[in-house]
Parts: sequence; structure tokens; C-alpha cells
Amino acid sequence: MKGEVMKRIVLMLLGIVCLNGLQAQDKALVNTSASPYAKLSSVNMGDVTWTNGFWADRFKVCRETMIPNLWKIYSDPKLGHAIQNFEIAAGLDSGQHVGPPFQDGDFYKLFEAVAVMYSATHDPKLDALMDNTIALFAKAQRTDGYIHTPTLIDERQNPKKTKAFEDRLNFETYNLGHLMTAACIHYRATGKKNFLDIAIKATDYLYRFYKTASPELARNAICPSHYMGVVEMYRTTHDPKYLELAKNLIDIRGFMKDGTDDNQDRIPFRQQTEAIGHAVRANYLYAGAADVYAETGDTTLMHTLNLVWNDVVNRKLYVTGGCGALYDGVSPDGTSYLLKDVQEVHQAYGRDYQLPNFTAHNETCASVGNVLWNWRMLQITGDAKYADIMELTLYNGMLSGISLDGTKFFYTNPLSVSDDLPFRQRWSRDRVGYIAYSDCCPPNVVRTIAEVSNYAYNISDKGLWVNLYGGNNLSTKLKDGSEIRLGQTSNYPWNGRVNLKFEQTPGKEFSVFLRIPGWCKNAELMVNGKPAGVKLISGTYAEINHKWKKGDQITLNMPMPVKYIESNPLVEETRNQVAVKRGPIVYCLESVDLPKRDKVNQIALSSRLSLNPQLIRIDNSNIVSLTGIADVRNEGNWSNKLYKEISLNTSTANIRLIPYYAWDNRGHTNMETWIPFDR
Repeated sequence: MKGEVMKRIVLMLLGIVCLNGLQAQDKALVNTSASPYAKLSSVNMGDVTWTNGFWADRFKVCRETMIPNLWKIYSDPKLGHAIQNFEIAAGLDSGQHVGPPFQDGDFYKLFEAVAVMYSATHDPKLDALMDNTIALFAKAQRTDGYIHTPTLIDERQNPKKTKAFEDRLNFETYNLGHLMTAACIHYRATGKKNFLDIAIKATDYLYRFYKTASPELARNAICPSHYMGVVEMYRTTHDPKYLELAKNLIDIRGFMKDGTDDNQDRIPFRQQTEAIGHAVRANYLYAGAADVYAETGDTTLMHTLNLVWNDVVNRKLYVTGGCGALYDGVSPDGTSYLLKDVQEVHQAYGRDYQLPNFTAHNETCASVGNVLWNWRMLQITGDAKYADIMELTLYNGMLSGISLDGTKFFYTNPLSVSDDLPFRQRWSRDRVGYIAYSDCCPPNVVRTIAEVSNYAYNISDKGLWVNLYGGNNLSTKLKDGSEIRLGQTSNYPWNGRVNLKFEQTPGKEFSVFLRIPGWCKNAELMVNGKPAGVKLISGTYAEINHKWKKGDQITLNMPMPVKYIESNPLVEETRNQVAVKRGPIVYCLESVDLPKRDKVNQIALSSRLSLNPQLIRIDNSNIVSLTGIADVRNEGNWSNKLYKEISLNTSTANIRLIPYYAWDNRGHTNMETWIPFDR
């Protein structure tokens, strides 16, 4: 008992010291620098600057268009109404809450993007914008720390009727979680405590609530972003009660009499063996549980995370990294004799190998959650398999959620789209400028693009880890505080050649770990023009230990042939079809690139076909397309027919495939990712 008390005192004193001045390695996006069960820690925000190429282009659009456009939308009383909700909650205006109950959380995501952008640019206009917005948050927050504009506005109009956390679908903890995360990042980016003070009050409120609420009310949480948020508050303040809260949130989960598979709380977390239910909620839960493991080393959490990760990656993940096959469904599906056990699920993981194309849900937020989860698993383990999934999702399933010009968005990301389908689904098949009632995806994808540079490198006791490739400059410190600077030159993902050149080193030995992607075969690694003498294995990190000096260069060559990818034959909808990949990029076929007489579903690829890379521009973005000649199956008229005799009439056509993330940027079109294939 005395030891536990002493530990709490030390942690609180450490928190006071940290809050009086940020320490080295404390300015990371996700700060695992002191996490006892994390192998890796992040470099600080602002340590990586994109210089040219793919992510430099996306970052530029994010700065110039994505963030300003979304801020304008959330400031518009006829669209986002987010700022107006806070003004009404603060008593600065009158009116009703407008928008979904999770609107606050989505605005906090956008604020987070602004804070991350400030860490890279130090733009004083962004700093002033954040200060003004934080002042509004402070005015809206109750004195006890509670802040949730739908309830606060109702309280002003019906003070005796409205209660906090009364409705589990009110998303209060979701909103609070994003507030906590945004506040920690703002503090690390600016050194200012004005937003962090609000988050401390809110987290203290949540801690007291869970201490005093009834068990059923305490378990009344949905879409658990607050798991990540509470742990990040612990890492920022070192207040031990926040880690206590985070552990308790996991412990109480799954003991509700009305728990659901859709919310992953029908059974306790530690008893779960597969991914079920709403994919966004699931991935947020898994990311939060990984955070708790990084601080506690609770192996029962990692046991569940390993089982679920294996289930997702080997049975339920789309080739793009997308998650959540179903618009609507049931759980368990077809395995129980008792109908009373069957529950409704939506926007959810389906059965094993249930991966439809036309009706794939693949919410953009689920892809973001997939990145958050795999990033945390990478920090814990240093295992490249998590970086592979993170990269796959960043380039494909996540990035498809936003247009190349940064102003239009997808809520769902199907792998095939056709105007011939006789039904319409609830979400638009074309990107839209504002997703009414569910605008959660736009700020999520925008904050992710703003933050990608923070995923590029890690550090550990042994040295520097290179996770993602692209033109950038790195200026950071190793674990012992020694400074390093290097430049990375690459046209990745269009070209597999990467060059690292040291500009400053500490003059001592340390290791550089370079990720050899799982898709890559026959990579070559050179140090100062000579073979590195290191065995290169796909899906692992290659370690080079050396006494580095200024001017030393590391060159990694990763061949990028076009590859045809097939699925497990248990995936019914893609049998005898292939997806096309080159490097980490998944490709698709759009009708806009075909002769008007041909449809995307008539095109067939074969082993005889050679697809050749060709640089093109779409909406001011450089893109490598793939061109070639394919077979066209002239199948005749399918009007009002379900079956007919096969047609052997074929011809050929010139085709062009483009990256999946870039589809629907040239007007209304049909699209196909899985394409029939003749061996």
C-alpha cells in the first residue's frame, strides 16, 4: 500500500513538472516516450517536414484547402452549425442545437487538425483562431467540467428534465474523448494550457462520474474515443487517476444486461475473440485498449487484441484496408438456433470472408480507426506487419474518403459502383461537400492527412525507425537526447527508390531500421554505395548498425512490378477475379477511361496482359496510372434477366487503371476494383 501511495505521489509531482514545461519527446502526436510497455516512441510534432512528392502534395492541399474549407462549413449556421452550438450552450446566442449529437466531437477533430498544422507551420493566424475557439469552449463548459452542447442547450431550456449520460446514443463520452485528444495535441503544439485546462476539468468530471454512477449508467458509453483520450491525458499530466479511469473503462465493459454486439459490449472485452459490430466503434475500442496495454502491460488485453487483429486482417479486411462490410445485418448471423440471441448491427463487420463490393460499407472513419489501432500496435511491438496495414489503409481506404481538391467526401467506400443497380443506398455514391447528419468522416480524414508525417519515423533505445517513405526532412533527437538530421529523397509510392542522407549525427553508433514492406520482393539496400550486408525479409525491419557521420547515405531500392491479387476462395464475390496493385497502391477501373460502348463489368484481365505505368494528372495531382489492352466480354442485353446462356463473343479495348483513392474525381462514373481474370 505504501509503495502504491508513493508511486501516485511521484506521478503527480512528475505531472506538475511536465505541465510547467514540455520535456524532450513530449511533443509527439501519441506520446509513448514514457510508456513502459511500448517498444517505440514517436518523434515530436514538427520534426518531420514534407519536401516534395505524394504526401507533400496532400499536406499542401490540407493546409490551403481542406482545413479552411471544413472550418468554413462548421462555422456556417446553415450547414455545420458547430460553432453556433457552442455559442448557444455558452449563453451567447439563443436557439436550438442543430446537427447530430456527435457534432462536438467532429469539431474537436477539426480543431486537432488545426493544432497539428500549427505545429508544422507556426502560422500565427492558426494560433489566434485556436485561442478564440478555446475561449468559446471555456464559456460553454459547466463549472463541474461537463461539456456537451446538446445537453447544455437543453439544460438552459429545460433545467429540470435534462440529465447527463441519460441516453447512450447521445455520444457524450465520444465527444469528450476527442476533446481530450485535441487538447493534449494543442498543448504539445503550442505549450499553452488554456485548452488542456478545459480537458482536465472534463476528465476530472468523467472520473467522478464513473466513481458515483450506477453500474448500468457507467457502462452507458458508445464509440469509445475516450479510451484513447483518457490515456493521452494521463501521458500528458501524469495524473494517476486518469490511468485508473482508463483501466476501469475496460474492466466494466461487457457486463450490461442490454449490451450489444453492435457496441462490442454484449460480452466482456477480454472474452472477445473476433471483430464484431459497428466497425468504427470496434476500431476505436481496439486502439484504446492498445493504449491501456502500453501503460499497464496487462497481457489479457494484448491476448484479445492479437486474436481480433488476426480475425480482421485474415478474414474481414478489404484489399484497400477498408473495414466494415455491412450497411445493416445481424449478429450472430446464422449460427444460433435461438432468435432471442440475434441482434441488429449496422455499419458493421460481417461474417468471416463476407466482403461484398457493390454494397461494401467501409466507412471512412473505420479506416481512420484502423490506422489509429495499427499505429498503436506498432508502438507496442515494433512489428512491421502493423506498419504494412497502416500504410495500406492510408494510401487506399482512408484517402479515398476525400477528393483530390480536398472539398468533397465519401462516407462509404464501396469497391464497385454501377448505375445499373436497381436500388439506391442511403449514402451518396458520389462525393459530396457536406454529409448531412453524419459529417464525422470529413474532419477525421483531414486530421489524418495533417498527421501522416508523425507516422513516418519512430525512435527506440537502439536508434531510428523508418516506417513510411516520401520526400521529407527529419530533425529530431534519439532516446539519449543526441540530435540527428537527415533528408529523405523519394518519389514513393510511384517509385521504390529511397535515399536517406545524414546532415547531422551524434558521432556514435546507433541503428537505423528500414521497413521492407510486405508487398516488396527482392529489395536492395546500400550504405554509401556499397551493399549493406543485411538480410532483407519482406514484412520486417532491416537493421543497419553503424557509426554514422554527416554525409552518410542509405539507399533502399524496392522493385514495384504490377501485381494481380486474388482473394481467398471463400470470398464468394471475388472468385475468379483479381485486384491490381503496384507497391502499396490498389488500382481500379473507371468507365470514364473506356470507350462509351463498353462497361466496366465487361472488362477482363489475363496473364497475357501487360500493364504499364504512365504518369497522368487528375485535378492538379500527379498520379501513376496503368495502361494496357484488355479483353471485352460482349455479353449482350441483360435487361429484365437474371440468368442466360454464356456468350463467347469477345473483343479488345485500351484500358487505363487509376489508383482507387483517386476515383470519382472526373465526374460521375462507374467503377470496379475486382476485375474478372483469365489465367
